[in-house]
Amino acid sequence: IGSKFWEVISDEHGIDPTGLYSGDQDLQLERINVYFNEAQGAHYVPRAVLVDLEPGTMDSIRSGPYGKIFRPDNFVFGQSGAGNIWAKGHYTEGAELVEEVVDVIRKEAENCDCLQGFQLTHSLGGGTGSGNGHPHHLQS
Repeated sequence: IGSKFWEVISDEHGIDPTGLYSGDQDLQLERINVYFNEAQGAHYVPRAVLVDLEPGTMDSIRSGPYGKIFRPDNFVFGQSGAGNIWAKGHYTEGAELVEEVVDVIRKEAENCDCLQGFQLTHSLGGGTGSGNGHPHHLQS
């Protein structure tokens, strides 16, 4: 879900898979800083933290068409997966990643001039998306 979201947002803003602006409308750049940071060489990097308990999911995103656009430090993943079990995503394996996830989110937030909110995209099924995606982890 998250990788498709970033493909669509990148396309709407005219950002190609390498992070360069290739659009043709000024409007595409008008609010680009809502979702992207501008890095060296006019490259745009998503303000995204990607989390999963299964490393294979992160590998799929990295090797996908937009995989190189993300900051490598913003991939947070476990080694075992949750096996579609909500309790593993919420109480055990997922709970072990919460501190690292919050740390990466904090670093992203500190890079913002005027943080106004978060947009959380997660699956509703499975262990990681439903269990670890519960916002109470972020609230505390």
